[in-house]
Amino acid sequence: MSLTLLVDLDHLLATPIYDASRCSIGFHPLHTFIPIGIYLIACFIPKIRLIGIGLMVHMVLDSVDCQLTNGVWFT
Repeated sequence: MSLTLLVDLDHLLATPIYDASRCSIGFHPLHTFIPIGIYLIACFIPKIRLIGIGLMVHMVLDSVDCQLTNGVWFT
């Protein structure tokens, strides 16, 4: 499950790479709603369930971070 942190590699495509006021949900390509839907479906496929769960936990934590730092759930 820790390998699901590699989903954050899409942050390297942004300019600037790090912006403290930016919400990653809805901004970075692997943090948009279509991939999140795929991650959710993966939670129900036995062979990739742990990957799906890890990715969904990651997205939930990123959403909470958006709420705590910017007061929004997504961009």
